[in-house]
Amino acid sequence: MTSANTQIVSYSPSSSSKSTHQFTYEVFLSFRGEDTRYGFTDHLYEAFISHGIRTFRDDEELERGGMIASDILNAIEESKIFVIIFSENYATSRWCLDELVRIFECTATEKRLILPVFYHVDPSEVGNSQEAMKKHLLITKKKQMRRKRRRYKSGGLP
Repeated sequence: MTSANTQIVSYSPSSSSKSTHQFTYEVFLSFRGEDTRYGFTDHLYEAFISHGIRTFRDDEELERGGMIASDILNAIEESKIFVIIFSENYATSRWCLDELVRIFECTATEKRLILPVFYHVDPSEVGNSQEAMKKHLLITKKKQMRRKRRRYKSGGLP
């Protein structure tokens, strides 16, 4: 039985898609490991896998605090649906924010689905984290511009 506020979303991997892009993953899970990895995210991942849904979940052994791994960025590019699990510390993670930036870049160029999940946070609390997200987006854009200028000056492609 579902409550009046619960919405059940059905997804079939073989359902029609107007995109000709063949995705490696049907779902990419974006989450703050220390908040949800060994509980909610594990259960969600196992549920997707048990239903035959190809799902990417990052490896817990990736180095914390370092640059986001290229395999994660590639997995984002190769995913059709993004499940973003907003938790208490999601916006404090540079990696989570890097993932979010890349997810938004991908959805801007190709129609993909973003499903936000608010795990033990009120959606309005995520709104309070918008300043951190905006600051991170601005820093990321500045870094991208600097890299483009360096490539241009060194004779590389833009």
